[in-house]
Amino acid sequence: MNRRTWLQLSASAAIAPRFANAATARSAAEGVEQARGEIRRRFLDRHGVMVDFTGLDGSVDLPTPDECRAGKPNALGWFQPIENGSMFNGLYMDAAVNAWRRSRTEADAAEARRLMEGLLLLNSVSDQAPGFVARGVSTDGRSHFPMGSNDQTGPWFYGLWRYWRDGPATDEERRRIVSHFLATAEAVIRLGWKMPAEPPYPTRGTFAGFGFDDAPRPLFVLRALHAMTGDAAWERRCREMLDERGPEGRTRREVCERGMVYTYAPTHAWTSCVSVAALRGLWEMEDDPAARAAFARGLAASARLAAGGLPVYARFDPADRSPFTTDWRQSMMPLWKPQADEREAQALAQAQVREFEKASPRRRLENAFIREPTAAAWIVSLAPDADLVRSLATEIARIAAHYDYSKLHYCTFFWIVDAWLRTEVLKAE
Repeated sequence: MNRRTWLQLSASAAIAPRFANAATARSAAEGVEQARGEIRRRFLDRHGVMVDFTGLDGSVDLPTPDECRAGKPNALGWFQPIENGSMFNGLYMDAAVNAWRRSRTEADAAEARRLMEGLLLLNSVSDQAPGFVARGVSTDGRSHFPMGSNDQTGPWFYGLWRYWRDGPATDEERRRIVSHFLATAEAVIRLGWKMPAEPPYPTRGTFAGFGFDDAPRPLFVLRALHAMTGDAAWERRCREMLDERGPEGRTRREVCERGMVYTYAPTHAWTSCVSVAALRGLWEMEDDPAARAAFARGLAASARLAAGGLPVYARFDPADRSPFTTDWRQSMMPLWKPQADEREAQALAQAQVREFEKASPRRRLENAFIREPTAAAWIVSLAPDADLVRSLATEIARIAAHYDYSKLHYCTFFWIVDAWLRTEVLKAE
């Protein structure tokens, strides 16, 4: 841990008591149990797919089938309740599987299975684009927005692999997972590692780049395909891609070894954790000592960078009652217009969210002071360096205990569940 991170962590320990209340006085274990309960109560829909936000009573205003078809509020599906189902299901699967491995209860097995079925559903709703992974589903359990993304499809692969490898999967479930995984990977590869989208949009997002947010993802998919099918051709292809050199001169191996970097914002742990998870999966599956060591160094570097964002949690006041409305239509739909392409859809969505945040200032607070530090905590916990993770375990426990999860509108605290579970495993070793 560098001096700057140590100072930030020390400062957060001093700030947190300002917001001491019943929530922050409890244990991390109690906080995590409350977080899990809120996810089951409010954020998992009847199809086993996570929704982004709800009312505190669990009410959620889903886009209608007609709105999905018309691209309302925007064709990307951004900033409404079914924006990130495949992403969040896939990433939260890590927590669900680890909880089951710890307890071996039927209830925890059922929760992981529910997430798995949700992931398979999201890959089964398109009749137009083979390999398409939807963000979520509308009131009819099938209608969806026409564009997913690399940040939706990457976690979809990761979550299914985690359930297949470490979860309570039956033989029949493993066969179904491999079938979906293989068909989707082949469709993505046919498109040059781009994600399928539905007409009139050809694709949305890619795994083909050489930045950190790209490089680990195709490698993980290929290595997982080898593990699932036993076909050595997938491993050979992974080795070839690993040492391909990008336009900036780095190979994918070197990009993975350098670890996470922030590029488009001061921090974006919540999206870059997708690639950190892929890198963790690569490390777990790797049997070449040199490559495995390179992946471990990348995970450690990612954890050290993420650690700098942990203290942000202390800036969130659990007693804050800034307004939030689940009525996204009221602020977003007045700006709606038809969108000819992805660029127009993105411009519309960015204008819409500014209006949404005027009506719901709570959104910005939860994103900045809950979403980022909890995602950062998960990144830390994924590092194989046990001493590094143990050195930050107390801070992760503080984060877990800090929030009253029953008063949060967004589900984007879910990362803290697995971060805490992973540190607890290390304590027991």
